[in-house]
Amino acid sequence: MPQDYIPVLIQSLVVLGFVISTMLLTHFLGPKRFSREKLENFECGIEGMGNARSPFSVKYFLIAILYVLFDVEVIFMYPWSVNFKTLGKEGFIDMFLFIILVLAGFIYILLKGALKWDKK
Repeated sequence: MPQDYIPVLIQSLVVLGFVISTMLLTHFLGPKRFSREKLENFECGIEGMGNARSPFSVKYFLIAILYVLFDVEVIFMYPWSVNFKTLGKEGFIDMFLFIILVLAGFIYILLKGALKWDKK
């Protein structure tokens, strides 16, 4: 029913109003001290050097994406392990098939050489 979403709409408007008003207030009331030193890049106490646009290896991003992919898949095993007894035989079979599919994907990326950093 549409009227059931009225509290969600009200809360969303309150949150949006708070965010917008906080951003505007800090922008107008906050100190403005622009200087050359303040506008310089700063990271971990070390001055920046070189070009920030230097290329990264695609392998770096591939391994990062594969890590996130398999990490999220493993997260699905936690609720299953908590409810192992209540899910019974059907839950065991479902998780067994899930693990088989995850392992099949892992074997596929191993065979494709996605985790080999150097091509030798």
